[in-house]
Amino acid sequence: MSNLARKQQYIEPQRQQTTQTNPQVQPIHTRKSITLGEKMLGILLVAFISVMAIKVISTQASIYKVNRDIQDLQSSVQSQKKINNDLKTQVSDLSRYDRIKKKAEKLGLKLNENNVKVVEGK
Repeated sequence: MSNLARKQQYIEPQRQQTTQTNPQVQPIHTRKSITLGEKMLGILLVAFISVMAIKVISTQASIYKVNRDIQDLQSSVQSQKKINNDLKTQVSDLSRYDRIKKKAEKLGLKLNENNVKVVEGK
């Protein structure tokens, strides 16, 4: 027998190809708690928005009231202007020279040229 190494035939067992699936790494969802400072900032933000909303609404209400008062005053001014114009027309009608002369003659007054003084108007 010789000392030469003999090549032995080994029957290798057939390996089955198994696919090993690495388990999917799923992130663990942990709920982070809201810190006290964040809570305070949230409360302050809500309070600020509420105060500003109330301020805007009250300002709009006061603007509406002032506009309504202005419209009331404008309508009363228009009616007063109409009354004034009517009274001016009445004064001009009643102060016509021929009407005054007829009224004076009816009351028995006579026009004396010597007693008439001319007064210049404005």
